[in-house]
Amino acid sequence: MGRRQSFEAGHTRKFLVVIDDTTECERAVYYAARRAERTRGGLVMLYVIEPAEFQHWLGVEAIMRQEALDEADSVLGGFSEKVAAYSSVAPEHVVREGKHTEEIARLIDEDPDIAILVLAAGTGTEGPGPLVSALASRSIAGFSIPVTIVPGDLSDADIDALA
Repeated sequence: MGRRQSFEAGHTRKFLVVIDDTTECERAVYYAARRAERTRGGLVMLYVIEPAEFQHWLGVEAIMRQEALDEADSVLGGFSEKVAAYSSVAPEHVVREGKHTEEIARLIDEDPDIAILVLAAGTGTEGPGPLVSALASRSIAGFSIPVTIVPGDLSDADIDALA
């Protein structure tokens, strides 16, 4: 784990958002993009592909992997279009294969400009969401950067007032 370099010459402070299929994900992206724009920072959108369960035939695994990569590109592209509608920040796309918490930690360790992990909490009765729950049980203290958790029910105006 290297020292954060986001405020040194030639570096930019980056906000990291994990892209997934939860409804609250969009709130995290909105907050991170607005905050990055206001602080002249960058935005990194991470999409993690969970390891394939079906590994009996190599050809099938390769097809499933390519489909997952295509889906990741499509989802990241869709979020980039949304970001462009409300921000001048051009997000970086990162696609990783593995377990979410491990890949988040690995990316943070690899990129010394990532300074803040932004997540959004779910608003349903099932809890704050799978990623927030997983990170809380893993101990967020294990990351070398602060974690911002955005309430999933904040409106754009609410987030604009905070970011």
